[in-house]
Amino acid sequence: MRRFLAISVIVLSFFTGCGKEEGSKSSGTATIYNTLYGTGPYYALGFSFSLGREVSTLGNPKPDITLIADEDIDGTIRRLLLQTENFKNSFYRYGQYSDAAEASAAFRNLVSASVPAWEESGENIAANQIWIFRTGSEHYAKFRIINTVAEKRSGKAYAECTFEWVYQPDGTLTFPAE
Repeated sequence: MRRFLAISVIVLSFFTGCGKEEGSKSSGTATIYNTLYGTGPYYALGFSFSLGREVSTLGNPKPDITLIADEDIDGTIRRLLLQTENFKNSFYRYGQYSDAAEASAAFRNLVSASVPAWEESGENIAANQIWIFRTGSEHYAKFRIINTVAEKRSGKAYAECTFEWVYQPDGTLTFPAE
């Protein structure tokens, strides 16, 4: 019986040790929205690069980026922007490309970067842009905007942004080669 128990424990520890931890993903594709949830306090879902998933603006940790639809006084959506609550200028637009193939190739080839000046927010985001983001803990991510949507839905501004991303947790601006 002891032998069976010992073998069972070893086998179970092997299987639990082989699994990938939740949130340990360091690259992928994600979509975020400007939708508000709740009845008070309201919250949105942003994206955490270190966790590799959407997280609530009420959560801990908070998201690295959230999506905003900037509206005119008459409700017309003027632009989409990304914001952060890490109290640092954290955005740098690395490039704007004419089509998806060119943007995708530039994104794959971006393995090292230097940033001349960080901006407070990601202004006027659009498809085929590449951005570099600095987290509050001085780690970095690169992301390529694949698609954006900005429209009125049920009388409210609706926005979504789909992006491909790579997170660099070692504190350098050197990204893995693909």
